[in-house]
Amino acid sequence: MRGLTQFIADIRGARVRELEEKRINKEMANIRKRFKDGNLDGYQKKKYVAKVIFTYILGYKVDVGHMEAVNLISSPKYSEKQIGYLAVTLLMHENSDFLRLVVNSIRKDLNENNEINNCLALHAIANVGGQEMAEALAEDVHRLLISPTSENFVRKKAALTLLRLYRKHPEVIPAAEWALRIVALMDDTDLGVVICVTSLVMALAQDHLDAFAVCYQKAADRLYRLVVEHEFAATYAYYKVPSPWLQVKLLRLLQYYPPTEDVTLRKVLHEVLQAIMANSAEPSRNVQHNNAQHAILFEAIGLAIHLDTNSPLVTTAAVLLARFISSKETNVRYLGLDTMAHLAARTDNLDAIKRHQGTIILSLRDKDISVRRRALDLLYSMCDTDNSELIVGELLRYLKIADYGLREEMVLKIAILTEKYASTYKWYVDTILELISAAGDHVGDEVWYRVVQIVTNTEDLQPYAAKVVFEYMKSPSSHESLVKVGGYILGEYGHLIANEPGYSPLEQFQVLHSKSQFCVAPTRALLLSTYIKWVNVFPEIKGQLVNVFERYRHVLDVDLQQRACEYYTLASRPDDDELLQNVCEEIPPFPPRESALLGRMNKKHLDTEDKRTWIHGGKDANVEREATRKNTRKLTLGDVNGTGATNGVAHAADAAAGQDATNETINSLLGLELSTSPSSGTAPAFPNMQSAPAAALAEAGIPRLTVNASVDRWYEKLTYTADGVLYEDVQLQIGIKSRYHGHIGQLAVYLGNKVNAPLTSFTTTLHVEDPDAVSVSFAKLATNTIAPRTQTQQLIHIECKKPFSKPPILSVSFLAGSHQTIAIRLPIVISKFVEHVKLGQADFFERWKIIGGPPREAQSIFPIKLDDAGHIDIARQRQVVSGYSLNVLDGLDPNPNNIVAAGILHMSEDGKVGCLMRLEPNREAKLCRITVRSTSEAVAAEMQRLIQKPLGADSIS
Repeated sequence: MRGLTQFIADIRGARVRELEEKRINKEMANIRKRFKDGNLDGYQKKKYVAKVIFTYILGYKVDVGHMEAVNLISSPKYSEKQIGYLAVTLLMHENSDFLRLVVNSIRKDLNENNEINNCLALHAIANVGGQEMAEALAEDVHRLLISPTSENFVRKKAALTLLRLYRKHPEVIPAAEWALRIVALMDDTDLGVVICVTSLVMALAQDHLDAFAVCYQKAADRLYRLVVEHEFAATYAYYKVPSPWLQVKLLRLLQYYPPTEDVTLRKVLHEVLQAIMANSAEPSRNVQHNNAQHAILFEAIGLAIHLDTNSPLVTTAAVLLARFISSKETNVRYLGLDTMAHLAARTDNLDAIKRHQGTIILSLRDKDISVRRRALDLLYSMCDTDNSELIVGELLRYLKIADYGLREEMVLKIAILTEKYASTYKWYVDTILELISAAGDHVGDEVWYRVVQIVTNTEDLQPYAAKVVFEYMKSPSSHESLVKVGGYILGEYGHLIANEPGYSPLEQFQVLHSKSQFCVAPTRALLLSTYIKWVNVFPEIKGQLVNVFERYRHVLDVDLQQRACEYYTLASRPDDDELLQNVCEEIPPFPPRESALLGRMNKKHLDTEDKRTWIHGGKDANVEREATRKNTRKLTLGDVNGTGATNGVAHAADAAAGQDATNETINSLLGLELSTSPSSGTAPAFPNMQSAPAAALAEAGIPRLTVNASVDRWYEKLTYTADGVLYEDVQLQIGIKSRYHGHIGQLAVYLGNKVNAPLTSFTTTLHVEDPDAVSVSFAKLATNTIAPRTQTQQLIHIECKKPFSKPPILSVSFLAGSHQTIAIRLPIVISKFVEHVKLGQADFFERWKIIGGPPREAQSIFPIKLDDAGHIDIARQRQVVSGYSLNVLDGLDPNPNNIVAAGILHMSEDGKVGCLMRLEPNREAKLCRITVRSTSEAVAAEMQRLIQKPLGADSIS
């Protein structure tokens, strides 16, 4: 475009700004005229819009070219379309009315098979990304991401575009519903796609942990293949380190979830972390290689701490961290201190960190403020009763020379540590007053509020506090926060020291009143409240106090004037008047409540975009945080199936008045109870899994059961047989073989691919409603691809701990053109852990009588089918009873048609439980009575339900 080139040359050739503006104004006038006249071809529109863009980039306001840019987007030529998209992203803000005109054009480009147009459209959506555009196009971007025909670089851009939209407008992305399909892309063969998708999953999983729970297994598997098996393309090796960016993201993603109880996953992760630490043991001479290894290593240490602070890996990590905090490289020192703070926040034993306390304290004086911040965080987290005085003393000394940007946080942390680890109340008062005196403007109101609260609630401390604050008030310059503390404490407890030399009422008044002229109105209002208290307890200085009230009656500040008038009237009443005494009574103790300082500290940490899985402040703070998070009850399999649980006046006014503090802070001083009782509403429950809303299931990460007559028939039969088909369709066949001994079992799941194409991103997960009753886990991680016409096997280990009624659910998802998910019940029922027992007639009926009737008896009468000859199918009944692991005892019952059986249920925690059964069929009535007795009510009811189902007339097996 020669005209554009000449225009740029003219602008660059302008010697002064006036000439530049003149040339631009001339060009803009020409462009306006051209646009107004119309009849421009695509090339001319492109040229003029490019000039408008260049003018805008130079910083000049432009008010033309918007409509032409919209038209260029619809052009079939790439060069014109590119300029159109560039103009839209630069000239239009997200709420521009012009954007509504381009939505359909962008959608058209997204739906085309031209990857270049796809990318231009994705760039525009990511860069502009307004609410309306996100709502209109999010589905199309998602479709482009999951489409098997999309090019890899298009899918990368689509993932990052969705990430951008989610960060700006999270409400328009149905994250939970898309979870399984997005997570499936973490198995992609292209590591570039995996990196982008992992970035997206990290953002989504922070807000939807349950829905994205399957990503935990994907992340562990990918890390194992990268670190241990070295399965990656050479193009993704950065200085011989396999895709360090992906490793860091995966290690961070794993920390969002609670430590896994799955033995197989823990073993895999342990092997991965061990390999990472071994790779980083010896530093390389190559700086880039070291940087990549360190980035991975620090995240690996963070994950090791998260999984188990007592593991040998963490011991190794502590040795490495000690080396890093003394490193010459600033970045390494920073990361070493931050990771050591994570260790201090999780571990039970701080000895390994305390060995390096001197180095950490020296880091407070590091030349880099970021390192100083991390040193402060580490000292805060590693503080305990043994080293609190040393650490607080060091922090107080450093406070006087600390950066202004660091002082407010230091004050907050010193105040919290002083209160938390105070060995004596006197040390607490000395330290806090020294803090207020040294920090000045950086002391928030929460600090002096808390001092007041503790002094008020500790009677033995009040005389000492009054003396110490009086001595601080004698200094020539006292900060206003100190004056507030002095006014409150001397007003309430000054009379306790008034008879001692040097603390007379007149001296207290002179010291305090000398500070008032340098204070703002709210502080002087508090001092007036102190004076009215003194009128009541120090009659000898009443004259001076009344004079102060008299002077303040004529000030311009309304609050001061009103107080002075009211207090003057009170002070002028007769000495024997009880009103003054009642008004000026001592403030009663405050109700015990959590310090507002901790609340403010936690808010500071919660304001970060990347949600940490831990907070500074030692293990106690993190345990409380975890307990709070667990108290928020989530939807469970039981809910889905309908089995979930059912579901002193003057100073108090001063403290609240005129302060720029939050409501929480003020309420902390007033002693108000802010915590509300939990709602008494019932937990969400649905009649069965099929009636639960899809969004609710997706958010909770609960699979919707695949239900049809064949699946139910196969499942029912496998509850009393050892092997067979569990599921089958045109693409996939699932068969099982099982064996049990005592409370332990093994289930082999055979997964067969029936089609001529591979099943990719193959994922199997187990869902257990009550993990405390039955434990199931895979023996090893499954392969993520099943080749055409082949079969793979997965072994499941089972342990019965207590009686249970809901079988585990196996969820299988894979890509075969589209993403498919199957969720089926595994035939793991309580009868599988029953073993035969031989009993004679006398023993059987003796035990039968000992157990007795309800509630340890479960009985039911149900209709049955007769065989083709019209007889009771005794062979079938015996087969079912034997299939449920009960030993059929022949010859015990006088009626030969009746079946008597016995067995013992084995459980690892609840031990052994006996189970007796009697089946009494009636040919004429076509009915059958089943009676099960057991020493456990739950076992009796469950065994009766299991045996009855396949024997009933409505049985489908």
